[in-house]
Amino acid sequence: MAQRRAVFEWYDEALSGVPGVAFMPELEGSKSNRWLTALTVNTEKAGVSHLEMIEALAAENIEARPVWKPLHLQLVFEGTKYYPHEGGWNVSDELFCYGLCLPAGSNMTKEELERVIGVIKTMISK
Repeated sequence: MAQRRAVFEWYDEALSGVPGVAFMPELEGSKSNRWLTALTVNTEKAGVSHLEMIEALAAENIEARPVWKPLHLQLVFEGTKYYPHEGGWNVSDELFCYGLCLPAGSNMTKEELERVIGVIKTMISK
C-alpha cells in the first residue's frame, strides 16, 4: 500500500498544476490505499480529452484506460430502472466521460512514471 500511495503522490505532485487535470482528494479522516491512480480531464481547460490522452499514451506503448463504465450504461442492464443523483446528472456518468486510470503498479520506477507524466504534459502544452 505504501508503494501505491507513493506512485499516486508522484503523479499528483508532477501534474497538480497542469491545466484541466484533477485527482480525487483524500477525505479528511480517511486513508486511501490508492490502488488505482485515476484522474479527470477537463477538456476545455486541458485542450485534450481523456480519450485523446489515452491514445497518446498508447502510441508510446503506455497502457491507460477510462475509468470503469457505470453499470447502468452496460448492455446487460439495458432497460433496468436507474435513479440518477439529481435531475438527470450523476457522478458515475461524469467520471466515465472525463476520467482515466494511469498505470500505477507498485513496481513502477521513477523513470517509468516520468515517461507517463511527460506524455501528458506534452499533450496539454500543445
